[in-house]
Amino acid sequence: MNWVKRLTEQPALSREEWRAFFAALTDESKEEIKHHAVSARRDHYGADVYMRGLIEFTNYCKRNCSYCGIQGSNRQVQRYRLTEDEILSCCDQGYWLGYRTFVLQGGEDPFFTEDRIVRLVKRIKKTYPDCAVTLSVGEWPKSSYQAFFDAGADRYLLRHEAASDKLYRALHNGESNAKRLQALWDLKEIGFQIGAGFMVGAPGQTLDDLIDDLIFLQALQPHMVGIGPFLPQSDTALADAEPGTLEWTCLLLSIIRLILPEVLLPATTALGSLDPKGRERGLLAGANVVMPNLSPTNVRDLYALYDGKICTGDEAAHCRQCIEKRIASTGFRVNMTRGDHPTRRNLYAIEC
Repeated sequence: MNWVKRLTEQPALSREEWRAFFAALTDESKEEIKHHAVSARRDHYGADVYMRGLIEFTNYCKRNCSYCGIQGSNRQVQRYRLTEDEILSCCDQGYWLGYRTFVLQGGEDPFFTEDRIVRLVKRIKKTYPDCAVTLSVGEWPKSSYQAFFDAGADRYLLRHEAASDKLYRALHNGESNAKRLQALWDLKEIGFQIGAGFMVGAPGQTLDDLIDDLIFLQALQPHMVGIGPFLPQSDTALADAEPGTLEWTCLLLSIIRLILPEVLLPATTALGSLDPKGRERGLLAGANVVMPNLSPTNVRDLYALYDGKICTGDEAAHCRQCIEKRIASTGFRVNMTRGDHPTRRNLYAIEC
């Protein structure tokens, strides 16, 4: 069986077929997978890499995920939350730099109630009607997701972290993943462009766990998938765990590109934190999104999900110039438009 050909022609593999696929991998077949992944992204996106402006607006969090540096029980964290005006100031700077998507990311901070997030989204959309707003603010009731959507939010990122309930419980203090997985289905039903994703190399993760993730993504058909290597944080219980690898993360990026050819696929900051050329390697494995930081420089190193995070001291303009050069070095080009999923492009009358 030529598994690479099978994956490119009929990507919906069964669990047994996924096991056989991974068992048959060779260095040669990995290169072939990467080649097909880059070809697939060119078929749907040409040479474009979409830029998103990331605003990490609060590092308060009520949850205690065992791998996360901003978990609520971590007393070593210097907490911050940006005001609404400060967030809009980040958007002002980002808009001037050409960004047309703003990603609002934060811990599950009780201060930012449904009403506050609705008001914030409405203000951004009123000020920048030609821009997309992406929320990445964790788990909420379905009614809150609906309120965010009605306020004008376009996209919602909620990494499922682990489709395996056993692994999810191990990483989340015994909590089931049922609520999180259902949230993604709810968000899609409401009409969001949704983003799921998982860590690669999380402590205790097995090949079958990764297969669970791939099967879940095939069923969900998200518009975006964010994966990155597990990176330990020194104040967590997993501080001494081995990090995930660049090789496996890039291989999975390529596989995801093949099973979801139109997906928006970031080359994450975590990749760049793991390896100086990590984001470039991600783009050359099939990724087509990068998210430079628009947060104020005085808080960037406080949003410490893991140790060794890059670009915490760079001004927003420098971040854009740096990543633009990196993208060009891979043979791709920056695209500063909203960068909607192909199935949604015709729904928006305003394009940058």
